[in-house]
Amino acid sequence: MCGRFTIRTRPDALARAAGIGQMDIDFHPRFNLAPTQPVLAFRVAGGGAEAAYLRWGLIPSWAKDAAIGARMINARGETLAEKPSFRAAFRQRRCVVAADGFYEWRKIGGAKQPWFIRLRGDRPFGLAGLWERWRDPGGAALETCTIVTTAANSLVATVHERMPVLLADEAIARWLAPGFDAEALGSLIAPYPTDAMEAYPVSTRVNSPANDDATLVAPLNAEPARLV
Repeated sequence: MCGRFTIRTRPDALARAAGIGQMDIDFHPRFNLAPTQPVLAFRVAGGGAEAAYLRWGLIPSWAKDAAIGARMINARGETLAEKPSFRAAFRQRRCVVAADGFYEWRKIGGAKQPWFIRLRGDRPFGLAGLWERWRDPGGAALETCTIVTTAANSLVATVHERMPVLLADEAIARWLAPGFDAEALGSLIAPYPTDAMEAYPVSTRVNSPANDDATLVAPLNAEPARLV
């Protein structure tokens, strides 16, 4: 699962990997992105790549009520081609959500301890996503997205059994490539290499989406970042 994540620096390198020469869009660092909030994504639309803000929580085009989006923040990578809510977007409307870390919660007794998970070197990465355009009864359009998940690698599995599909470098362009190659896309839906990632516990302040500042990613008790 992926229920919170960060994007703390301008993801210009991700934009270039997506085929965007210059990212012409307002950017503000976020330390605690939560469902139903706007997230920065890259997609191919109108014949070229573009950056756009999409509301996190996919609303299928056929949905009668926007409330369904709150339950569709993640899409299991193993069943994208089968689920009515995701299969059309998987074929035609893939996107890459800009990120540089995500949170997961480990159960400890009756409590849950948040952990921050990122790439070694604290580099930005893409999250494989799908997007949709939904119209309300009045005809107003709303663009939304979901984040694709897969089985956790051995690092993330110590905290949670699922993890988002992480994309870097050429994998970003491959996810966004026009057309639909099920085999090529399926090869991207896999756990990211464990030895390229690190994780550490952080403050429970991240539990509230109202908190959104740099202290949220600081190691608990000022300990250095470390592998689990």
